[in-house]
Amino acid sequence: MKQGVIMDEVCEKLASMGIPALVFIGAMSATGLSGAAAVTAALAALGPGGMVGGVITLITMSGILSVISKYGYSAVMICVSKKIMIKQHLTKQEMYNKIDRMLITKSLKARIKSEINRA
Repeated sequence: MKQGVIMDEVCEKLASMGIPALVFIGAMSATGLSGAAAVTAALAALGPGGMVGGVITLITMSGILSVISKYGYSAVMICVSKKIMIKQHLTKQEMYNKIDRMLITKSLKARIKSEINRA
């Protein structure tokens, strides 16, 4: 097999995994290691609890990202913000203050606040 064909096959498999694959590749390259040592170090770095935590982190990311791709980032942000407000027993003003501190666009902040105001 030619090197280009192998690369295409690997890229195809990684693409099917989505963003978690890119996170994993980034973590592997950040280790400065190669082979099994890079895999081990990357998994250990990705989550608490060593390699098992890294695997759990990637699986969790995969689930979360599939929901985001289905409903959209802003819909998930709105839903999570409402749940935080309920679970932490926050007033609307307290939640608005939390939203103001988020590193998101002003338009998304306004949209989240609008949805919370309707609740």
